[in-house]
Amino acid sequence: MGGFFGVASKDDCVFDLFFGTDYHSHLGTRRAGMVVYDKSTGFNRAIHNIENAPFRTKFDKDVNTMKGFMGIGCISDFEPQPLIVRSHHGTFAITTVGKINNTDEIVKQLFENGHSHFLEMSGGDINATELVASIVNQKENIIEGIRYAQELIEGSMSLLIMTPQGIYAARDKFGRTPVVIGRKDNAFCVSFESFAYLNLGYSDFKELGSGEIVIITPEGINTLVPAGDKMKICTFLWVYYGYPSSSYEGISVEQMRYNCGKNMAKRDNVTPDIVAGVPDSGTAHAIGYANESGIPFSRPFIKYTPTWPRSFMPTIQTQRNLIAKMKLIAVKDLIHDKSLLLIDDSIVRGTQLRETTEFLYRSGAKEVHIRPACPPLLFGCKYLNFSRSSSEMDLITRRVIKEIEGDDKNLDLKNYVNPDAAEYENMVRKVGEQLNFTSLRFNRLDDTLDSVGIGRDKLCTYCWDGRE
Repeated sequence: MGGFFGVASKDDCVFDLFFGTDYHSHLGTRRAGMVVYDKSTGFNRAIHNIENAPFRTKFDKDVNTMKGFMGIGCISDFEPQPLIVRSHHGTFAITTVGKINNTDEIVKQLFENGHSHFLEMSGGDINATELVASIVNQKENIIEGIRYAQELIEGSMSLLIMTPQGIYAARDKFGRTPVVIGRKDNAFCVSFESFAYLNLGYSDFKELGSGEIVIITPEGINTLVPAGDKMKICTFLWVYYGYPSSSYEGISVEQMRYNCGKNMAKRDNVTPDIVAGVPDSGTAHAIGYANESGIPFSRPFIKYTPTWPRSFMPTIQTQRNLIAKMKLIAVKDLIHDKSLLLIDDSIVRGTQLRETTEFLYRSGAKEVHIRPACPPLLFGCKYLNFSRSSSEMDLITRRVIKEIEGDDKNLDLKNYVNPDAAEYENMVRKVGEQLNFTSLRFNRLDDTLDSVGIGRDKLCTYCWDGRE
């Protein structure tokens, strides 16, 4: 995933940029960066690896040497950024959030158009942000370049480009990720997360629409390209990605999660002793379930965070599983001889939730009923870096379907999407058996969308039902 933050101020912007960027640390685990611009010294950039230490400790020294009235920063789950680029547009800094599915085709086209070149990252990948900068540079001005990138890229792309004249902010053409503007006296900011600027004294000013492009200066906001009429914002932002205090399209993340839990409770028929959430992303869903069902909410295990921040997550899956397991500390008095209903945001591979369930059984749990807060994930996300898995067979649902159906690559999954179909029920039953749950019931797609409360035509549900 990833997130970004930018500031244009009549005063020095580094303090706001530092903390505004830090407030996006839940969205990425690999790298972070900041670039500031000052009229006297030009561009100044710092990029650090944040896999083993949080953002603040890595950039503590940098903020004491940086100065400028404009700046952009990012938390990245993969490529190093922001980048500073010198081109026929002049020098600019760029940071992006999104996913490019047609990288090879774009690179080939750029090579054919001229003598472009790209620096390869480890493993031979091309930095997606560098690729976007190259696309922008194909046009006569930055606005045309951004629009060209939005049309050329298959996937999604929101971005910030900072020039000496201001910060260009562009939201993905289908609005799959959010871009919001805040303001206070003498400054404007732009952010992925709407809460990131509130404690810095900014108030809500504007949420960009799909494909909208604006330029931000210390004096104000100027719309360069108006919003389009098609919206496909990622529903998983509310289910998992988004920080509890954020809102997207005016819909509170925390309230949506309460609604999810409420809807799940209305359809359930088990009577556990307690309801709990897998910390932290399942907690709000569990509160909503408990409030609706009347079954007590409890915290039978706690995530140990003082020396295990979220950013400390290796890229190797086996190591991630081990560390996720080590973070959880049991409260055995709340587990022993109890029937537990446990809510997590989703089931992807199933490995961590299976180990959590076994951990609860070893701690004395009598039953462990699992209730994911969203429907079964059946398709790898094409639009955001929800998972960099190379195959949909990493999804436990697809592995189970393969066991049921064999190797038919042209299988129609519509009955595995439909919660009222026998194929769906069989898939869910087998997933529960493999992961050793007492029972398993996913949140329905219609209930998930109802929990958000905006039109389905504006929400992306591809990972659940394959709808573009």
